[in-house]
Order: sequence, then structure tokens, then C-alpha cells
Amino acid sequence: MSVPTRAAEGRRVALLTLGCARNEVDSEELAARLDADGWELIPDGDGADIVVVNTCGFVEKAKRDSIDTLLAAADSGAMVVAAGCMAERYGRELADSLPEADAVLGFDDYADISARIKAVLDGQRHEAHVPRDRRTQLPLTPLDRRAATVARPGHGDIVVDGHTPAHLRPVLRRRLDRGPVASLKLASGCDRRCAFCAIPSFRGAFVSRIPDEILAEAEWLAREGVREIVLVSENSTSYGKDLGDPRALERLLPELAAVEGIVRVRVSYLQPAETRPGLVSAIATTPGVAPYFDLSFQHSSEPVLRRMRRFGSTERFLELLDSIRALNPDAGARSNVIAGFPGETRADVAELERFLTGARLDAIGVFDYSDEDGTEAVGLPGKVTAATIARRYGRLSALAEELCNQRAEERVGSVVEVLVESVTADGVEGRAAHQAPEVDGSTALSGGAITMRVGDLVRARVSSSVGVDLVAAPVEIIDHVPAPLAATAARP
Repeated sequence: MSVPTRAAEGRRVALLTLGCARNEVDSEELAARLDADGWELIPDGDGADIVVVNTCGFVEKAKRDSIDTLLAAADSGAMVVAAGCMAERYGRELADSLPEADAVLGFDDYADISARIKAVLDGQRHEAHVPRDRRTQLPLTPLDRRAATVARPGHGDIVVDGHTPAHLRPVLRRRLDRGPVASLKLASGCDRRCAFCAIPSFRGAFVSRIPDEILAEAEWLAREGVREIVLVSENSTSYGKDLGDPRALERLLPELAAVEGIVRVRVSYLQPAETRPGLVSAIATTPGVAPYFDLSFQHSSEPVLRRMRRFGSTERFLELLDSIRALNPDAGARSNVIAGFPGETRADVAELERFLTGARLDAIGVFDYSDEDGTEAVGLPGKVTAATIARRYGRLSALAEELCNQRAEERVGSVVEVLVESVTADGVEGRAAHQAPEVDGSTALSGGAITMRVGDLVRARVSSSVGVDLVAAPVEIIDHVPAPLAATAARP
């Protein structure tokens, strides 16, 4: 990475990240590029010369949050730059409609982020890009994609001698959160054509990172104090198909779990139709891998799934969950579902409720359908009225809350392995294997005489539940965080 430049001295930049864990990884790549060029990174917009907002462009609510954050940053008096998915998706249209943003940057600007924001601070006008379908920038055949020179945020791309082994290359990442959990990008893009989703158009076609790159970054994260790695992508079940090895993830998981200092590896974003028995077994039974299944069901009524351009049914999804629990009865599972997709009938909703009731999921996210620019669903007949969508959303949300609370109650009396994430005067809190960061519940550890530190992996017995959260009594420390790493994790 480059030596800090005189031009960047004294410049203070804040990176604000919205949306998913994939965006968080992208922000840490941007942070590394800026840090290498001498920028001072500060945690929020107060006192910043310029604020870079890594926006989310997934659904309407996320876009509104992104706009509100950009406007609030502009009110602080700092200059404001929009980056991330919403900026990539809308480009010049966003720049024209939001004059409060001093620049709108796309993914192709990331490699030169320092020069871009310096130019903004110097009063130069940045011409926002005209969006194009990023799937068209890569070969149609997955095996041919690695040779293409296309920006892939979060892949740690850096110019090095092509013969240098991955473990000897610099890691293009600077941690913005010192906690014991970090996301690691497995791949980017998606080749699926779900009727409701615009992500492939602005994230591009599916591209895997090679295993050596992922392992090298995992080792770097471990040295930075990380104890749990969460593998993220748009579709983790596709990992390896462009490397010529559809079982690549099954082979990679034990290697990641063996990285010194890492006590848990978690996989997210699994497509049910692509979740093979071998992958189910690898996640459910590999020591050091969380038996946790983040399955993107979206619905369970066959007619709705066909209109979504997805596959499955209530029976097939329940069979998948049964196969998981046959290997590991305590395995965790979560999913998202959509209420009010075009053509959805009352019978379809009843079928979805039947599935959710039988699935025993630990966490369920319910989304109300909204038309997304450029998606097939915009033009589908049978649109459900806004009032009906709201009613179904409320009904499904209430059912999801009740079912997830019941699932948490079922875990009372069981033994869980908890990664400690905070130790304060108010108590010790962490997450069991079935609880992913941000989206699921947590576990409070109380009772006993065991002294715990952030980063410890603790065996505990569940004594009660509060909603989806658990309360557990620590039994023993499975893996004590080394003292130097404990100090790293404790830093703000």
C-alpha cells in the first residue's frame, strides 16, 4: 500500500456504513486505502472534514435510511460523499436529485478513493457515473470470470506480483470495529434471477475468492483479535462453481476452523435450492463451524415461489430442516420471508404460515413487498394492495415473533457455547452458535464464579429465555482468549 501523501495530511474522514455485513467489509477496504494514504479516520461525522456514507440500496426502507443519513451528515457542516450500493445503483440520478451530496461514487471509484475525496475537498466537481448492469462486465461462463479486471469491493484486490502467494500479499483491510467478530467476503455478485431482487444488476455476476486469499485474510483477522469469522456473500452456496470445484466451501470450512485463534466460523446467505447434503453435513458437524443455517426461503407456497423465479415448497423446505436436525438436533436456523408478493393469495399466506409453524426457526425476518426498479416483479400482474400488504406483514410479523420466542423457550435446559462479546458493569453478554451478529438474539451469562473476558468461548447451561434472548449460567471456559487479543478486542 502507498506511503501517506503530503496532500492528505491533516484531512479527517468519517466512514458511515449502512446495510448488511457485506457493506461493512467494503468499508474496511476503503478505510485501508484511506489510512494508507494518510487520512485520519474518525468514528463519526462530528469534526470530520468529509463524511463517506456507504449506502444500502436493497429495498425502499433501506434507501430512505441512506438518504436520511446523507442529509444528516450534510447538516453537520462536513462535505458528504455517497458510496455503496445505492450510489452504484443510481449514480447520476442520485447526484441530480440529492444536491446535498458533494459527490456520488461508484464501485469503480474505490481503487482511487483517496484521490476522489481529496478532489471533492479541493472543490472539484465529480461527474457521477451512469449506471449499467454490472453482470454484463463479466463473461457469461463462470470459469472465465477471474481474468476480468472488474472492481470487486471487499475482495482485497491489490496490485501485486501475480506469482506472490496469497499469504505473503498485504491485506487490504483496516478494522473499524475492534470486537471479536468480523465478516469475511467469500464471494460477490449473484447469478440467480429472483424476480424481486435488483442486487445482481449492481453487484454483478457471481465471483468466488480463491481459498488461499480467504485463508490469508482469516489469519490476518485472527492476529487483529477476531475470534469468530462470519462468511458473507450474495450466495454462499454457489461458492467454488467458478473455480471448478462445487465442493470448495465444504473443503474450506475445516481449514478456516483450524486457523490459530479462530474459535468459530459461521456461514451466511445460503440458497435452499443449492444447499447440498455434503454442505449441510460440513456445517452441521465440523468442529469449530457453527451449526447455523441462514436459509433464504422467502416464501413456501409453490405458486408464489415460481413467480419469484425460485424453487421449493413447504414440504421440501421442512425436509431440508429435518436433514439438518438429524445431523445436529441443536442446529440453529433462520430465514427471511416476503409478504404481499404480486399474485399472493390468502391460501398462499396460509401455506407460508403452515411452513413457519412447522419449521422451528430461531429467527425470522419479515419484509413487506415493494416494487424495486429494474426487477421483473414490477411488471407482474396481480399486485396486492398496500393495505393488504400491511395487514399480512403485521400478521406474519406477530406469528414470527411468537414462534421464535417459543423456539428460544425450547432451548431452556440445553448447553450452549457462547462467544463473549461484552463485559460491563451490567453483566456479560455474547452469542451462542445459533445466534448470528446483528440479526438474531443474544445470550446473557450470569451466575457462577468464572471470570470471563471479551473473546472467551464459554460453555453454559440455558436457564431462561426473554423473547429470543437467552439467559445462561457459565459452566466452563472452552477457549480463553489470549491476553494480548483480549486487550485488542477491548479497544474502542
